[in-house]
Amino acid sequence: MDAIFKALNDPTRRALLDSLRQKDGQSLQELEETAEMTRFGVMKHLKLLEEAGLVVPVKKGRFKYHYLNAVPLQEVIDRWIDPFLAKPAARGVLNLKAQLEGTAPMTTPETKPDFISQTFIRCTRDALWSALTEADQVGNYHFLAETAHGDMTAKGEAMVFEVQPGVPMVRTEVIAIDPKSRIEATFEPSWAGPDMAPSRCIYLVDDEGAFCKLTIEHYGIPEGQEGIADGWARFASGLKTWLESGETVRFAHAGEN
Repeated sequence: MDAIFKALNDPTRRALLDSLRQKDGQSLQELEETAEMTRFGVMKHLKLLEEAGLVVPVKKGRFKYHYLNAVPLQEVIDRWIDPFLAKPAARGVLNLKAQLEGTAPMTTPETKPDFISQTFIRCTRDALWSALTEADQVGNYHFLAETAHGDMTAKGEAMVFEVQPGVPMVRTEVIAIDPKSRIEATFEPSWAGPDMAPSRCIYLVDDEGAFCKLTIEHYGIPEGQEGIADGWARFASGLKTWLESGETVRFAHAGEN
């Protein structure tokens, strides 16, 4: 929390976050052009934002792209704002939170992701992997899906997330898998009807000793589905709470069940 508030306590760093909120996945050169300062100055501010977990850099080919990471911001909201959701003023603050969006097409493995979310969870690699791949655990942490069926433990296998039994919201099918390290899967939404366009997501799991680092990348987000970014932040927050405390918390939008 200290690192997050320190990073936010500077107008230049807030401007960089605003720039990434408007256009995620920018290169250093793009950020330098909007910041009106030297490359060294931008790099210095980006380093503090990265240390706070608010920005995640991803290298693709010769270039490094920077993504706004919503998970730490969601954790601040969960701690400082959610307890006062019943108050209209607090609800108004939440309504100001802009949704992240990306426009890059999904083409080759070198294509940069439209969205990245990253968080650290105090748990074992086995526990995190089980939570991501076994359907019977989904209801413990997912912000909207009460149930799920299927699993994601091998290529070709699929999991269907259901708002309630018999009402699907997303289907994911494993495209490629490196056990306990990486899952690449389709993302086939249906919460707004059967004709929603699919996209692709990747889970990356790294063992950091006492912690595991979970990185979620999403590619090819179709127009009109930009709210996926907010959903991933709520997904990661619920997963972290469940694995660290055993407490089931559904970080749904205000007004959702």
